[in-house]
Amino acid sequence: MDLHLQGKVALVVASSQGLGKAIAKALVLEGAHVMLNGRHQDKLLEVQQELEALQGGKVSYCTADITKAEDVHRLVQETRNVYGKVDILINNAGGPPSGSFEQLTDEDWQNAFELNLLSTIRMIREVLPDLKEAGGKIINIASSSVKQPIPGLILSNTFRLGMVGLAKTLAEELAPHKILINTVAPGRIATDRLAYLNQVKADKLGMTREEIEAESLESIPLGRFGEPDEFAKVVAFLVSDANSYMTGSTFLVDGGLIKSI
Repeated sequence: MDLHLQGKVALVVASSQGLGKAIAKALVLEGAHVMLNGRHQDKLLEVQQELEALQGGKVSYCTADITKAEDVHRLVQETRNVYGKVDILINNAGGPPSGSFEQLTDEDWQNAFELNLLSTIRMIREVLPDLKEAGGKIINIASSSVKQPIPGLILSNTFRLGMVGLAKTLAEELAPHKILINTVAPGRIATDRLAYLNQVKADKLGMTREEIEAESLESIPLGRFGEPDEFAKVVAFLVSDANSYMTGSTFLVDGGLIKSI
């Protein structure tokens, strides 16, 4: 299937590694022009060179801390300077730290809010002038916790749900401008984040990470962790012309992990 992404401009937030990098790769392979983002220039340069070698769309990068309003503005403006516009926005960010309710401070809550919800709000606000001109696509990367809270991840459980509420509300507000917005929620995808969470759980329970991973696999009907490229293909479809009638929805990519209907 031709996704008709050639020449489309995609801003992929937090794309120097993990799911963000995989999404950027999938879009470049489809011929989209991608603006990478992260806080570390050396990592971004490495990813840029890797993706340019694919001989797909163009690849640029901009260092920015998305918890800072001025950096968000600069990131979007740099994308316009390089490519002239923004057609696609992928909101992505690292997960907040684990911890129980009684362990977490006001600072922890504020930091998680700024990283996982306020950054999404700011990014959408900044790109709207571009998307309203000719329509466009927005994807918010959340977590399977929006369907089933994950023990020990109360910060993520709280603010990821805020992202879903935001997207559902904006789906109606932005529909007259032909802007589609959806949420994609990964389950257990083989990334550094998953390895970190498994190690935290192992340390807490006095087990090895390998033991935790074996238990985890038993709860996934497909019997394995997902690959970042598998997740990225779903996102690529949703931001393409192949998706013309789905907005305000939340899509799980979890190998059947979440049992709710």
